[in-house]
Amino acid sequence: MSQLLDEIVRAQKRGESRGIASICSAHPWVLKTALRGEAPVLVEATCNQVNQFGGYTGMTPADFVRFVNGIAAENGLPAEQLILGGDHLGPSPWQDCPGERAMQQAVEMVQAYVRAGFSKIHLDTSMRLKDDDQAHPLDFELVARRTAILAKAAEAVADRANAPRYIIGTEVPIPGGAIAHGHGVNVTTVEDARRTVEVMHTAFMEAGLASAWERVIAMVVQPGVEFGDDFVLDYIPEKVRDLVNCNQTMPFVYEAHSTDYQTRDSLRNLVRDHFAILKVGPALTYAYREAVFSLAMMEDELMPPEKRSNLLNMLEEVMLRQPEHWQNYYHGNETAQRLARKFSLSDRLRYYWANPQVRSALGRLLHNLGKKPLPLTLVSQYAPGQWERIRSGQIPNSPEAVIFDKVNSVLAGYAFAQE
Repeated sequence: MSQLLDEIVRAQKRGESRGIASICSAHPWVLKTALRGEAPVLVEATCNQVNQFGGYTGMTPADFVRFVNGIAAENGLPAEQLILGGDHLGPSPWQDCPGERAMQQAVEMVQAYVRAGFSKIHLDTSMRLKDDDQAHPLDFELVARRTAILAKAAEAVADRANAPRYIIGTEVPIPGGAIAHGHGVNVTTVEDARRTVEVMHTAFMEAGLASAWERVIAMVVQPGVEFGDDFVLDYIPEKVRDLVNCNQTMPFVYEAHSTDYQTRDSLRNLVRDHFAILKVGPALTYAYREAVFSLAMMEDELMPPEKRSNLLNMLEEVMLRQPEHWQNYYHGNETAQRLARKFSLSDRLRYYWANPQVRSALGRLLHNLGKKPLPLTLVSQYAPGQWERIRSGQIPNSPEAVIFDKVNSVLAGYAFAQE
């Protein structure tokens, strides 16, 4: 599995435009869509989503491996084509703890990931902990030393036959997208990129991790892409020209986070410019949400009130009753927050699909619409992209096919970037 990543790096260093999408999602419908066919698929779990205590999904790393492997097997994806990665692995979930305690928890989490069979490990120690100086950013050397501690812990439990490939980097975007509007984000400078490589290399060598350093395949840098509730910052190649040239002197490639909602051409340009690993998550669940909302609108036209799933009302009720996943992210007056709960590109709604009441309403929606083919007039109105593919025979006329095709339209942009 790790060899697939190695080949991407080698191809990039040969001057080929090769890359891979990193599917950062635990949503079953997203994974069912992604884990089809025979092309390599990289699926990643984040430190808050999956950890030794269960994370917000309730899954440990071993649970997540079984979960994803099960979906892959159901879809016929060859096991050797599935790569599992851990994203933002570090002390982030324990930032309110003193440094020693937070790092010990991070060590245990990284080791749980490696023992479970994750072969791509993104080590992220870029955040301040409770006893760090809160008035100043962490210095490069401290971040590097903490990264080396985690790498050493991973190496201690690693299977030599599937030794981890590491991702390093101090300029790590906020997981899940930005909160506020901005005219732009600061592209990583060449000086900072080189400094990161220098201090990380020194820390690895001092920790006796020469072999692990040889397996660093990528560094996270900021190429100027980001998204928030209602905006997207598109990739502008001219702004990263120096950073692109700098990568030609490095033994590894770049990893780009927050590439959600970039255009197909921007994704292709990112891969061309050595951003060979493209992270995507909320855009996939946002597409799922769009499809389900479209189906709910069709249901309102077809079913009498007493038989409807009332899925959209149920989602709103659950989000208001359990606001912990959105209230610190969505701001403004009541109207602005209501719109964000439904339509924000950050898609905090994705945390609520597993709610039992929501699942029950979704089941009723699919049952109501699955009894006969969807009326093409309604498909044209609410899911025009799928209307074209239904008419041409590319997908069946069913609610499930509409959902899968909508999610696949996002994945198709990443496939285009790799062509």
